[in-house]
Amino acid sequence: MFKGSIVAIITPMKEGFAPDTELDLDGLARLVEFHIENGTDAIVSMGTTGESATLMEKEHCFVIQKTVELVNGRVPVIAGTGANSTLEAISLTRCAKEAGADACLLVTPYYNKPTQEGLYQHFKVIAEEVSIPQILYNVPSRTACDMVPETVARLSEQPGIIGIKEATGEVDRVKQLQDLCDEDFLIYSGDDATACEFMIAGGDGVISVTANVAPRAMHDMSLKAISGDADKARDLDARLAGLHKWLFVEANPIPAKWAMSRLGLIENGIRLPLTWLSDEYHNDVESAMKQAGVI
Repeated sequence: MFKGSIVAIITPMKEGFAPDTELDLDGLARLVEFHIENGTDAIVSMGTTGESATLMEKEHCFVIQKTVELVNGRVPVIAGTGANSTLEAISLTRCAKEAGADACLLVTPYYNKPTQEGLYQHFKVIAEEVSIPQILYNVPSRTACDMVPETVARLSEQPGIIGIKEATGEVDRVKQLQDLCDEDFLIYSGDDATACEFMIAGGDGVISVTANVAPRAMHDMSLKAISGDADKARDLDARLAGLHKWLFVEANPIPAKWAMSRLGLIENGIRLPLTWLSDEYHNDVESAMKQAGVI
């Protein structure tokens, strides 16, 4: 259903950083058009990169709704609706369905470190409660919780659970998941640095931070990798290597927001506890943008 370069889109905000920095809907409209024009294959609204952890639930639902309206059916919209509370995840997933999202992306519960059985029951209940395609999201570096392939395989049998965003950076997980899950179960990379090899190994796409800054290049690289043109995919990815590195020099989405402001697409706005990119990294991120050919 969703393949290729899927951007985990930033949430534009007005100038400044504060607990309640104002959302910038004009900036969101600019970003949506930027991605449509540059070949982005789908948009994730309110993922980690969208500062989902700093928005109130009402704002979270509002941004998803506005993104769906702005996209207007031109590409799929996947809503980030994960939470470490099962009830909250159900509520956000219902909200995304009502807003018209095409699917939801649900991160493993963070901080409370559930068991594998707890993960299974958490996602099973959400899928039973809300009828919308759902993509699991495994990112142990941020959640302190690794959902192992065997648990994913159990969940893949649940109606409505259609895939996983695997952000361990372990390319071997593609084969592990393919061996355990049905062939129509979608497997996405959630790690830009290894996404090219992940797709060459059989992954269906990447849910990407780098795609915020270099959407056309990420789309082209993903297309080549998925189609089996490994040499061309690797050539394209080499130009993006700097972005894969420097967009994570401080907590995501700090560097990505700085880069998008450098492109003139958004204002310098972010919400506490996140702050603006440290001056010492400006030249590094800009150099990576030049290497990628976006400035």
